[in-house]
Amino acid sequence: MTARDPGPGHAERHAAARSGWLRAAVLGANDGLVSLGSLLVGLVASGVGPGVVVTGGIAALAAGAGSMAAGEYVSVSTQTDVERADRRREVAELAADPEGELEELAALYRERGLAPELAHEVAVALHAHDPLAAHLRDELGQSDLTAARPLQAAAASAASFTVGALVPLLLVVVGMPHLDRPGTLAVAVLGTLAGLAAAGLLSARASGIAPARPVLRVLLGGGAAMAVTAAIGQVAGVAV
Repeated sequence: MTARDPGPGHAERHAAARSGWLRAAVLGANDGLVSLGSLLVGLVASGVGPGVVVTGGIAALAAGAGSMAAGEYVSVSTQTDVERADRRREVAELAADPEGELEELAALYRERGLAPELAHEVAVALHAHDPLAAHLRDELGQSDLTAARPLQAAAASAASFTVGALVPLLLVVVGMPHLDRPGTLAVAVLGTLAGLAAAGLLSARASGIAPARPVLRVLLGGGAAMAVTAAIGQVAGVAV
């Protein structure tokens, strides 16, 4: 065994295997933090009573989690429908013209840099093993790792939205009885920004990328959203 040989049982970890639910979870957490944080900042800035703030926050949490789950399910189900349609098309094409499909696969490998003889040899070997899998993977980019999973995406989105939304909601509920309006606003804003930074760090870690850019991105977006709703609440002076 050489130094470069990882040996038996070696398993590499790649982010592609969790890209579906990870995308939904990151989106849900960020949306929960920004949506509830912005709403609560706007309500507190408007000067409404604690009961209105809490009721509005709970209603927004429930509505947002349901909306995120439904939206993710519909979106990813559409992707699943497209994948199934492509699969049926490939099955029909392989049945109607197997030699043409073999040449199509060989041409694809030539375009990727293989010598013509080697490209043909690889295409023949893959067609002998599992031609449909070869075309789905190398022609269309479909595999078990990247397959769309609607229920998984919906559950991840709803759960992460709820967790994210609870951060500013709980901070405001706990802080309002003990703080004046500027203090409550500060707690809501700082708590939401801290949650966004944590979500950015976790998503960067799960994706295996440097954290600076994702963290800065979510902080700028969340801060801008809260600034807008705070200004609206201050000017309107009424419950949103």
